[in-house]
Amino acid sequence: MAHLAVVAPPFPSHFRALQAVAGPLLERGHRVTFLHQPDAARWLDDSRIAFHALGEDTHPTGSLGQTLRLAASPGGPIGLYRLIHDMARTTDMLCRTLPSALDALGVDALICDQMEAAGGLVAEGMGRPFVSVACALPINREAGLPLPVMPFGYGTDIRIIQGSERVHDLMMTPLNGVVSRHAREFGLSPRQGLHECLSPQAQISQTIPGFDFPRQSPPGGLHHLGPLRPAPVDERALGLAVADDKPLVFASLGTLQGHRLTLFRRMARACRALGVQLLIAHCGALNARQSEMLYRDGATWVTDSVPQRAAIARADAVITHGGMNTVMDALSARTPLLVLPLAFDQPGVAARIEYTGVGVRVSPHTATVRRLRNALKALLESDRFTPPLARLGREVDEAGGSLKAAGIVEHALTLTDTPMERSA
Repeated sequence: MAHLAVVAPPFPSHFRALQAVAGPLLERGHRVTFLHQPDAARWLDDSRIAFHALGEDTHPTGSLGQTLRLAASPGGPIGLYRLIHDMARTTDMLCRTLPSALDALGVDALICDQMEAAGGLVAEGMGRPFVSVACALPINREAGLPLPVMPFGYGTDIRIIQGSERVHDLMMTPLNGVVSRHAREFGLSPRQGLHECLSPQAQISQTIPGFDFPRQSPPGGLHHLGPLRPAPVDERALGLAVADDKPLVFASLGTLQGHRLTLFRRMARACRALGVQLLIAHCGALNARQSEMLYRDGATWVTDSVPQRAAIARADAVITHGGMNTVMDALSARTPLLVLPLAFDQPGVAARIEYTGVGVRVSPHTATVRRLRNALKALLESDRFTPPLARLGREVDEAGGSLKAAGIVEHALTLTDTPMERSA
C-alpha cells in the first residue's frame, strides 16, 4: 500500500473535495497526508487523514486568517494584487519545504490541486508520480476559449480573449515568477503559470463535459467526474416546515462570501415582492443583529448552515455566487440557478450557466431588488430551464464522483493493476 500526499490551497471547499477522494483510498489500505501551513489543519474532519505542518517560519499559526480575508474581499486591483502576492508566498513556501517533508514521511505519490502549482512542481522535480485535481473550473488552456476566471461567453471575439489572457498573465506576474524560478531550480523545462504544472499521468475535474464550453482539443487524461463527495452521500432531511403552496428559494454565497449582507438583503426584498419563501445560509458569517435585518426584509429562514443538498433538492430556485459545489448540487437536483459571480472562477461558472441554459446571471454590482425579482420570476415561471437541467443532471448522476476518482488515482500512480475506465 502507498503513502499519498495531498497539496492544495488552504481553502475549505478544496480540502473537502480532496478529502472525499482520500476516503476511498484510505478504505483500500493507503495512507493519506495533507501538507500545508499549520492553520489549514482545521479544514480536515476525517481522523484517518494525517496532517503535516509546513512553513511555520513564514506562515505561522494564526496567519491563515489574513489570506481568507483577502480571498473573501480582495476589493479592487490593489487588493487583488495583494492576494496574488499572498498566493506566490505560499507557493514559494511549499516549494521550499515539501521536498524534505516528502522524503521524511516516505511519500510515494501526490494528489495535487490545480490551483497550487507547488504540488506539481515538487512532484515532477523529485520524480514522484502525481495526479492533478480541478476542484474549481479546469484551468487547462485552449486557444479561443476564455480563461475560467473571465466572464466571457462561448464565441467571444478571439481578440478579446487574447487580450484578457495578457491582462491575466500580467496580474499573475508575482506567482508566475515563483513558478518559473522553482522550475529552474528543480531542473524542469520552463514554466510560466499554473496551467503548466499539471499532471501528465491523469487529471480529475469536479465538472462534467456538458457544463464546459466545447473544446476542439480536450486535454488527454482529463476525467470529468462531477462532485467529489464523501461516500455514502449525506442525505439528511432539510428539517424545516416548508409550505407547499409557495415556491422555495435557497440562497448561499459559500464559505468565504457569506458576509455579503447587502446582497442578502436585496435577495430577501426580492423574494418578499414575489411572495416566495427564502432560506438563507450564511456559513456563520453574519451575527444575530444582521440575521434579524434579513428577517425584516422578507427572509423566511436565516441560518449559519443547512444540509445543502437537501435544501437544493427541495428548492424551486437557487441563488449562488457560482461556487462549484453549489452549482453541481443544483444540476444534480435539476434546480435552476440565479448566479451572482463574486471572485475567482465564478465569472466563468456564470458564463457556463448561461451558455448551457440552466440559469441566469446577474452582476452583483448591479443586482438591484428589481433585477433580482425579475430573474427569480423567470426561473420560477419559465419551463425553458427544464430540458438542459435534465440533461446535465443525468451527466452529474452518472459521472462517478470520488469513488471513481480513487480508482483513477490508483491506476495513474501505478498503485493497482485494475484497468481504468476512461471518462468523457
